[in-house]
Amino acid sequence: MHPTDEHDDKEWPPGTVRLEDLKQAGKNGEIILQPRPSRDPNDPLNWPRWEKYLNFGLVSFYAMMVFALIDAATPTWAPMNVQLGFSYAILNDSYAVGNGTLCIGAFLLIPFALKFGRRPIYILSTAAQLAVSIWSAKLETVADIMLINAFSCGVGALAEVIVQMTVADMFFVHERGFMNSFYVWAQNIGGSLAPVAAGYITVSQGWRWVWWWCAIFFAVALVSYVFLYEETKFDHSAIEGLGVRASQDPAPEFSQTASDEETSIEKKTDLSEPKLEPRMSKGSTGPEVYRSRHLSVIDTDSSIPRKTYVQRLAFWSSSPGPLSHFFRHSYQPFFVLFTIPGVFFVSLTYGALIAMSTVQVTTLSSWMAEPPYSFDAAQIGLMSLPSWIGSTLGALIVGPLSDWLIVFLARRNHGIYEPEMRLWVIVAFIPFVPAGLFMFGFGLNNGSPWPVVAIGYGLASFGTLPASSLSLTYLTDAYTEIVGDALVGVTFTRNLLSTIFVFVLTPWIANMGIKNVFIIIGVLVTAVLLGTFIFIFYGKRFRVKFVDRYRYYAARQYQSRPV
Repeated sequence: MHPTDEHDDKEWPPGTVRLEDLKQAGKNGEIILQPRPSRDPNDPLNWPRWEKYLNFGLVSFYAMMVFALIDAATPTWAPMNVQLGFSYAILNDSYAVGNGTLCIGAFLLIPFALKFGRRPIYILSTAAQLAVSIWSAKLETVADIMLINAFSCGVGALAEVIVQMTVADMFFVHERGFMNSFYVWAQNIGGSLAPVAAGYITVSQGWRWVWWWCAIFFAVALVSYVFLYEETKFDHSAIEGLGVRASQDPAPEFSQTASDEETSIEKKTDLSEPKLEPRMSKGSTGPEVYRSRHLSVIDTDSSIPRKTYVQRLAFWSSSPGPLSHFFRHSYQPFFVLFTIPGVFFVSLTYGALIAMSTVQVTTLSSWMAEPPYSFDAAQIGLMSLPSWIGSTLGALIVGPLSDWLIVFLARRNHGIYEPEMRLWVIVAFIPFVPAGLFMFGFGLNNGSPWPVVAIGYGLASFGTLPASSLSLTYLTDAYTEIVGDALVGVTFTRNLLSTIFVFVLTPWIANMGIKNVFIIIGVLVTAVLLGTFIFIFYGKRFRVKFVDRYRYYAARQYQSRPV
């Protein structure tokens, strides 16, 4: 791309931004902050780093605990089977019920986060999970376990969307790869290490104490969110130099004439690329230096006061608009999912990988409790450790690597960043997913020594985390203004696939054998991952082709940040 084509919609669709200013610092240039922060010190993009990291640490802990509550159940299945008479088929079905409510939970609850802010949702959902943990510790009947899974997963669906929204609120494009990798890694701590701890707790204290410990941690989290978590939803309508939208009714925008569309494009481009002042001679400190500072350094207005501690901890931050604007976020994600190819691609990739991991977890819990392994709850819990090791190694590599790579590739592209640049990193990890999955499935089928199964589990997780985190980061970068609706659609697909796989898993293995089941799953997941090449080479064309639809949905958001 030539850097002067900034008003050409084919070259500058949403998601394409100037990431490096090559004119200001020689060969390497300076990183340009994208999206553009306002000059308000209350803008989360302008917060001090310690404040961003504190907020991000809190929401990562939230994600970890939500998935711990969901996945800590599997080591308790054997004693439940003995003490309460729950068959493994019922336990599998309860897990599938949870996946089903994960599908719809975000549709029902994310509109509240868009309307009233992130803070009340984190606080209220944590309180709900605390109540569910106590209920879990007291469960007695099949109805209890079905309803517990339904409620905990329905509320837990928020963790798959709201944390990504928080990342987009606080961090710039060149920081999101690491942050999203850390978030997915925190998820995997809940999904992988919680079963390890649950296994030991089940053996030493009894299975009910697994849920009492969850209740204790959720209580600590609740206090932390009440007194430490700050709202990251920011009102962008008064950003310096930007006009307030005349209307949130996007209907005219969707049917723009060519001239109207060109005007809209120019306005959007101007937000990311302020017009250059005349260049001055080398060594000057005039407009050129100001431009570099404006683009590459956070520059707040000292006349705008920072909110007090009490003001920053206000319970909600409501956005204006009628109820029709609120309710449309309960159905709009379906349209975003099925009418924007990039969103559908991410949902399919993320959904296939998580469904594969869910199949591994449920198979491990029931299969290794039987001969030739005959593992107890603690040993079954320990089998989740390889998954955590694999995902940790993947996170350590992929976050810094992807953030470095996009700067490197943008520099080679005249300083212009394309979201598809991140997808190259996924390619390097694709072979580990089927290799690990086949080793895991074949090992269980052949009754191989447990280290074979463990290594396969770890290899699959090593490949899964980078592909999952980078696909989510691609979505955030390419579709920033509709990220809430887009992630709700992704969550729907992810959990729909998991629900289907878990429901059919027991009869599927009975009819075909575990070896053939994992061969089919491995082939399907690999085919989906190879679709990454389609978006590496044609993803930008899709963004250009569907730019009007993207802007239509962007105009229907609450106070989206102009990019």
